[in-house]
Amino acid sequence: MRVLKEEGDDKDSSSSKADERSMSRNQGYEEQKRRLEARMSKIKHKIAVISGKGGVGKSTMAVNLAMAFAKHGYAHSVGILDADITGPCVPKIIGLHGQKLQVGPAGVFPAIGSLGIKVVSMDFLLPSEEAPVIWRGPLKMKAITEFLSDIVWGELDFLFIDLPPGTGDEPLSIMQLLPEMDGVVIVTIPSEVSQIVVKKAATFSRQLNIPVIGIIENMSGFVCPKCGTEVNIFKAGGGKRIAEELNIPFLGRIPIDPEICTDSDSGIPFIIEHMNSPATKAFMEIVKKVEGFLRAGKQQKMPLKLISKKARSV
Repeated sequence: MRVLKEEGDDKDSSSSKADERSMSRNQGYEEQKRRLEARMSKIKHKIAVISGKGGVGKSTMAVNLAMAFAKHGYAHSVGILDADITGPCVPKIIGLHGQKLQVGPAGVFPAIGSLGIKVVSMDFLLPSEEAPVIWRGPLKMKAITEFLSDIVWGELDFLFIDLPPGTGDEPLSIMQLLPEMDGVVIVTIPSEVSQIVVKKAATFSRQLNIPVIGIIENMSGFVCPKCGTEVNIFKAGGGKRIAEELNIPFLGRIPIDPEICTDSDSGIPFIIEHMNSPATKAFMEIVKKVEGFLRAGKQQKMPLKLISKKARSV
């Protein structure tokens, strides 16, 4: 009888400890959720940059789009979250490779790039360039959650989130953690192969109730700097065609410019160094279209009475 009683006591003790651990985990989760909501409430607009496949220049588009917004009047009020955990490259493109995140009493602070852009990336946490990140989905989810909840982003007008290609762990984590996201920008190239996977990216966003702001066609034509002849190396117009087919806004086309590659490798902001290039002008036009989308979305969320008053005042 004594043995049975001792066994029963052990089971009760184990059950009690398991309950305590479960309660502690739940409390930690709730606290992190509150921190995340508090941090994100200070950011007006959150935009993810996605692509159905790799090799379309998505990270380059994300960095230069953020730069274009900063140049457009939002200097020191733009952030970039490099959410590609296993292949972070934003710091290299923006000239911050090799820097580390700074820790203070308030939390972890982003690195600061040109025009005051705040950047957070897994690259800042790796011991060397050769160090791989060999993580499964749950660890990636945990890292992204901490990037949003523990980083002192401060007050921003825009946070651009550069997501890895496809519809895997990182994109799904971001969409679930930020259901109030303003929308996604999909990057493609003119080839038919890229167009096919754009449909998957658009469907992915729509199934998660995240608006699709529009499609950018990157690497769209090459203008010879010597003779001015335009050559469509990867065809042309594919991005616009798929946008029309999916009833999604077409934001614009970015032509091939060798300087974009050179500047990205050197960590130099392309649109700052080449303000008069066709690519820079295209980026600035895209900024205006994204602003228009956000204004239209904001007006749709306004109460009917308030919209009527504004209409009468106009």
